[in-house]
Amino acid sequence: MIQHHPLFLALDFSTGEKALQFLQQHNLHEIPVKVGIELFYKEGPSIISALKERGHPIFLDVKMHDIPNTVKQAAKGIASLGIDVVNVHAAGGRKMMEAALQGVTEGATGTKRPLILAVTQLTSTDERMLHHELCIQERMEDVVASYAQNAQTEGLDGVVCSVQEVELIRKACGDDFFTVTPGIRRAEQNHNDQVRIATPALAKQKGATSIVVGRGITQASNPKQTYQAYEEEWKNGYTTTFS
Repeated sequence: MIQHHPLFLALDFSTGEKALQFLQQHNLHEIPVKVGIELFYKEGPSIISALKERGHPIFLDVKMHDIPNTVKQAAKGIASLGIDVVNVHAAGGRKMMEAALQGVTEGATGTKRPLILAVTQLTSTDERMLHHELCIQERMEDVVASYAQNAQTEGLDGVVCSVQEVELIRKACGDDFFTVTPGIRRAEQNHNDQVRIATPALAKQKGATSIVVGRGITQASNPKQTYQAYEEEWKNGYTTTFS
């Protein structure tokens, strides 16, 4: 389903009640949403059920990372919730990613398993952090390309990456490999704690499959209008303005 959903709204709320109220209050009905660990750890499967009842396609962003068997069993349970997209950390290695794919396949309900993506590097990670804190001495682009190729080898559907890395992943893995890009801000908005960011227009120009936007919309004065501006800018590939 991800190819039909260019924009996932990140529901970075502390409770399910706040998330559902936000969507209702701003008439953001049936839009694709991303549920991250803050919300999922607080509410568990109940928030998934509530969103599914309201018709929202769901990207469950839990970034699984553990030994292969544990990830397989977790992925199996997650897939049974009926979500549309889920992810793992590529840093967990090929055997772990293979196990995750097996898990979502076995646990899937309905006719199709969830799409499964691998996180290459977080958008809060820069070159200095990669080298000096994570002790990875290769260049960021080489690490990301290698992680993406590992994910593709194990049958995953794509990766979560920054916009700056979309082109190199396309070169390494082809055009059918999904590239889902967080770290998206419109030009005039605050970058917060993300360092490898881009505008929706640049994401489109680079060839990203989908974008993920959170605070840029949820903290806007008019979230509905802002959501539409992000969506329009991504679709058209140029910056839009509104009053």
